[in-house]
Amino acid sequence: MAQSVQALPAEIQSIIELHEWDLRTHEGVQRFKELRAKSLPTIALNGELVFEAIIPPQEELIQAIEQRYGGSASPGKRT
Repeated sequence: MAQSVQALPAEIQSIIELHEWDLRTHEGVQRFKELRAKSLPTIALNGELVFEAIIPPQEELIQAIEQRYGGSASPGKRT
């Protein structure tokens, strides 16, 4: 899943910040619970569960990011 995000165009990557949590760690399990996720893979944008149990097509992922952050959003948003 992280590879899908890392493969996004540079202009999209510039408006997001990627955080990857490992479910083998306490922090990862806590984040999974906070999101109320039920399965992997999961993508949350700005703390909102957006994609669960799928790796979305790049166009769909870009559209979801742009809807939440827009092209002029400042860097540092959490995904």
